[in-house]
Amino acid sequence: MRLTISGIRKRIQRAKLRFKRWILGAVLLLCLLPFALVASVKFIDPPVWSWQIQRWIDTPDNYPEVTQHQWVDLADISDNMQLAVIASEDQLFPEHDGLDWDSIDKALADRKAGKRTRGASTITQQTVKNLFLWPAKSYVRKGLEAGLAVIMDGMCDKQRILELYLNIVEFGPGIYGVEAASQHFFNRSAKQLTARQAALLASVLPNPYRFNVSAPSEYMQKRVRWIMRQMRQLGVGTVAGLQS
Repeated sequence: MRLTISGIRKRIQRAKLRFKRWILGAVLLLCLLPFALVASVKFIDPPVWSWQIQRWIDTPDNYPEVTQHQWVDLADISDNMQLAVIASEDQLFPEHDGLDWDSIDKALADRKAGKRTRGASTITQQTVKNLFLWPAKSYVRKGLEAGLAVIMDGMCDKQRILELYLNIVEFGPGIYGVEAASQHFFNRSAKQLTARQAALLASVLPNPYRFNVSAPSEYMQKRVRWIMRQMRQLGVGTVAGLQS
């Protein structure tokens, strides 16, 4: 069958139309993917997450063959522990929309001035990073992290975000979540943690491979005392306020 010029043009037009539809579908899928990811963890306790997978791919020297993890509801995590991570990691957690804009501005100003930058990541940002992203520092990852944090704050309440964070964060090599950490270091459940024990666990979160709950350094001891002071200043009402 011979093709005419008009027939060829029609085929080209149809091919262009199919290509445009494919591009539009791909863009729509990419736009919806972040919302789908966040929606999944809003209702389902994740059995595995990105940070854990990264450890399997690029295993640290002191990473154990058998990891520890036990999921618990937020109601089964002591108020002391909830308050300790808010006090140490993100004191504006109950108020912000997933991002701490003041801290971001200060970090950018410090970087511009050539100073050492302080961490500006909120608990929400740390949660989405551990759940969905990779650990390497880059503007692409930080941009995705910020966008996902805003989406998570909009779709999930503060209690669920804190529950996710406390169940997936690493407190020591291969020790994931506060219940596993509490059982490993203190031989008690997360619901029974005292204020000092909670502060000690929170003190290792900047780097659970450098800091050890079982052998706290002088720096860690100072950090524990600082966290406990912050906990007293914030008060237990901070945790109760997450329910409103």
